[in-house]
This record gives sequence, structure tokens and C-alpha cells, in this order.
Amino acid sequence: MQLTGAQALVRSLEHQGVDVVFGLPGGAILPAYDPLLSSSLRHILVRHEQGAGHAAEGYAWATGRVGVCIATSGPGATNLVTALADAYMDSVPMVAITGQVPSALIGTDAFQEADITGITLPVTKHNELVTDADRIPAAIAEAFHVASTGRPGPVLVDLPKDILQAPMSWGSWPPAMELPGYQVPGPPDPEQIRAAAALLHQARRPVLYVGGGVIKADAHAELRQLAELARAPVTTTLMARGAFPDSHPLALGMPGMHGCYTAVAALQEADLVVALGARFDDRVTGRLADFAPRAKVVHVDIDPAEIGKNRTPDVPIIGDVRTVIAGMTRELAELVSSGGPPDTGGWTAAVDQWKQQFPLRYTQDADGPLKPQHVIERLSALTGGDAIVVSGVGQHQMHAAQHFSFTKPRSWINSGGLGTMGFAVPAAMGAQVGRPGDLVVAIDGDGCFQMTAQELATCAIEKLPIKVLIMNNGFLGMVRQWQELFYDERYSYVELGTAIPDYVKLAEAYGCVGLRCERADDVDAVLDKALAVTDVPTVVDFRVHDREGVFPMVPAGRPNDEIVLGPEFSADEQRAATRREVMAP
Repeated sequence: MQLTGAQALVRSLEHQGVDVVFGLPGGAILPAYDPLLSSSLRHILVRHEQGAGHAAEGYAWATGRVGVCIATSGPGATNLVTALADAYMDSVPMVAITGQVPSALIGTDAFQEADITGITLPVTKHNELVTDADRIPAAIAEAFHVASTGRPGPVLVDLPKDILQAPMSWGSWPPAMELPGYQVPGPPDPEQIRAAAALLHQARRPVLYVGGGVIKADAHAELRQLAELARAPVTTTLMARGAFPDSHPLALGMPGMHGCYTAVAALQEADLVVALGARFDDRVTGRLADFAPRAKVVHVDIDPAEIGKNRTPDVPIIGDVRTVIAGMTRELAELVSSGGPPDTGGWTAAVDQWKQQFPLRYTQDADGPLKPQHVIERLSALTGGDAIVVSGVGQHQMHAAQHFSFTKPRSWINSGGLGTMGFAVPAAMGAQVGRPGDLVVAIDGDGCFQMTAQELATCAIEKLPIKVLIMNNGFLGMVRQWQELFYDERYSYVELGTAIPDYVKLAEAYGCVGLRCERADDVDAVLDKALAVTDVPTVVDFRVHDREGVFPMVPAGRPNDEIVLGPEFSADEQRAATRREVMAP
């Protein structure tokens, strides 16, 4: 069958099972937009290509499927770079399709030419400049295979305009794939799994250190079985919130720079750390040399490059984390049946005492400034935790991760590794498209929101009823907090002000519902109004305390033992936190 390259592209996406693409047309990609009009694919027209990239990420986060975005050459393609880098850091499966100037013009500085494969080489799992129209089906099939297997990540396919217009011969689907340099890790080593299970059985102070890989592998059920059998507390990183229910007695919450005290302390005092799909990120470990100093380490990851990259493990296991966790549970069950359950009673009692002694703490006075923590706790209570929460980056992100009670996986979407401001609104859009029957709430800051607010227009036109809760403190809040703590309160170019723009009027101009809340007593009523809207987006301007910080906090580059609890804790409590007593080994 004779098709054009553009028709082959669209047909390949249909055969791949794609149902939606996020994009914005331009000259070089225009040939692909003609067959797109009559295809089964839903195209969502964004207002900026970065929004298309983040929407594809949000879709992938929420559904577990590959997100797809499309852009033209030059600036259209380069506007995707931030989203590609974000997806690369957070292991998000995504395929970006870009137009390119005609083949004969490549390298001539033609209008809207950019070497996008060269530009994105460091921030994609794979990319390709297609030079033959007959190659298009295989290029698309390979892109989806690479993006979704092994450690997930973004893939870019660049298509010159003449290749899209050229004739090609369509064969059968799926096409043969040739990826000689790409190998997905095989089955994990059973001996290493047995060794890990033996360490768990022997440990007296174990901690399961759970990363985003557990979410990507859909291994939450297996994780819970292992934790309960091992009687081991569980800490879920920023990327893994929801992998283990916060309501579970063994849940420690989030570790790291702004983690819960109990999670941070438990990792520091552990005699065994079992890292599951986690990468010993600097925001978790603090000063690496002082992280979990007395612990043996089991490290499970599907990416061999992560094993030993930051911390040398005692038991390295390369493989699918779901398979490994299930194997560890089987091996541990045999040890329990012959030797009894792990002896962790003293450890879990100590951990429970820390939970009681050093909880997350803030003060919300009835007639005082509205605190962002209060807003998020009320959202969690009013929704029963049954929402997909998407955040931007900064103080509001940490408050959301700390104070929303997560009960299930794929209910928390955020930019972790890259820390991309402007992520929330377009990612929430993608999540709502992927899970149209679910409540999607974007928790954003006033700084983040203004970077991608234009996608509200897309949401309004597409009738996507996302809720955008702006924690409006008039500052780039996290930067202000660092300037307060580490730069002698020299607030250099960090104040945004609360007057411009008027977020209620801005929301209404975009065809959304706009609300404002300034008092703690009004939070529930305003949230009820926002949650009741079902046909268009809702934006709520929460005027929150402009000097509220995020605590606990481990200063960057310092050991986790130097955790600062925050102003609500007394000096005696702070001293007790850094001189904690635990059971003897």
C-alpha cells in the first residue's frame, strides 16, 4: 500500500494504540497535521510546546502509558527540551515527534532549523533523525518500545518535511525493529534475591527506601506484602508518594531535605536499607558520606547504571523491581516459616515514638495568616485522599507532599529530579485527559503558575475540569526561604507581589471559574465550591502567609543528622531530635 510519510506516521501511532497527542502545528510538521485531522487520534491544541511536553508527562504519570507530544521544527522543537529533560530525570515514558526542515536544507541555517537530535541527545533515552519515509513505521515502533521498557524515559523522532511528504510502501504491523545496542535487563539473579531476603530476616533496624521505580513497575501490592512480612518501616521518596499508603502503621512518610523527621532519622539509624527503584538522590541522602552510616544496603534497580553510582551496595540486584520484590517475599516467607518472623519490635516501637514526638507541625491561628499546610490538609480531608494531586515546584510542592495523605499509586504527579517550575497546570491537563473520571487538583505557586498559565485556555476549550489551587504568597517562596536562612535575609529580586495579576480575573478571562480565599475559616467553603465545578477549570487564589517556610529541613550539603525541625519546635525538642536514642544493635 502506498502512503505518504505523514500518513505512515499517523497510521503507526494508531497501530501503537495511541489515543491522544498534545501538540501545536507549524510549517515543518504541517504535512503530518493533514492526515491527523481524519484519524482516530484525539489532538489537543496547546498554547505552548512546553505545555504539550508536560501534558504528555502528566498523561504518562497518571495512566502508565506512553505520553505523546508533537511540535514543529526550530523553536517548536526546542520548546520541548525542558519537558524532555524533566521526563528523562523522572523516568517518564514519552515520545516526542518533531518536524524538521527539508533534508536538502539541513545544515544550511534554514528558517526554523535546529539540530534537535543533537540538542536532546543528553536528555533523551534515544532519538533519531529519520532520513527515509519507509523507515517511519519502524522508527515509531522502536520509539515506543524504548520509551516504555526497562527504565522508562523520553524518546524523540525528528521528521524532515520532505520525508513526511515522500511516498512509502506500507507493510504489515508491527514492523521489524532493529535495536542492537538496546537491551532490557533479563531476570534478576536468584542468589542475590536470597541474599537480600536473608539480610531482611536478620535485620533489627530495617528500612525499605522506596523510589519512583516502584510506581513505574506497578509494584505497590508486592511492596506492601514484603513490608508486612519483613515488619520493616517504609519511606516513600518524593517520586514514590502513594506507593505505600500513608495510613499504614509501617509508613514513615517522605525522607530527605524536607522529609518527615521519622523517615530521615530511621534511615540514619537503620542497620539495613533496602532501596527499591530509588537512586540515592542528593535531596534524600544529604551529605552522602554521612547517609545511613551503619546500614548494609540492598539496591534494586532495573537500570544497571544506578547500581553503585552513589552508594556501593552490599547486595546489588539488577532487574524489574516488581519481580524482585515478589521474589524477596517468597524467599523471606521460607525463612520465616523455618526461623520465625524478623525481630523488629523494638525498632518499630522506637520509630512510632519518633512519630509521636516529632510530627509535622505548624500553627494555624483562626484569625491569623492563612497557612498553605492548612489548605492542603483540608483538601486531603474533604477528598478523602481520593484525588490525583499534581504540583509545581517549590514550597507548595513540599507542603503537598508532606500534608496530603496519599493512599494509592499514580495519585501524585510532580517534577522531582529537574524541579521544573510551570509543570503543574499542563501536567494536570494531561492527567485529566488520561483519567477523565477522576478528580485532578493542581497545587501550584504564584511563581510557577505564571509560567504556563496559558494552558488554562486549552483546558477550558477541552472542558477539562482541573482544579488549580494557587498558594499565593507573593514570593518565589523557596528562594526567599533560602535567602532568609543562608543569605542574611537579603531578599534579592524574589518578591512577586500579590496584586498583579488578579488571578480571579485572569481565570475568568480564560473561561474558567475564579475564586479567592484569605481566611482559614473560609477554606472548606471555597474548596467545596471549587470541587463542585465539573465542566471547566477552577482557579483558587489562596492568599497565604508570605513568610511561611517549609520544615523540617536539612541544609544543602549537610548531613541528615543536622535536620532542622522548624520554628514550632522548642530548643529542647531540637536538641532531642539530633541526640535521639535508639535500641541497641
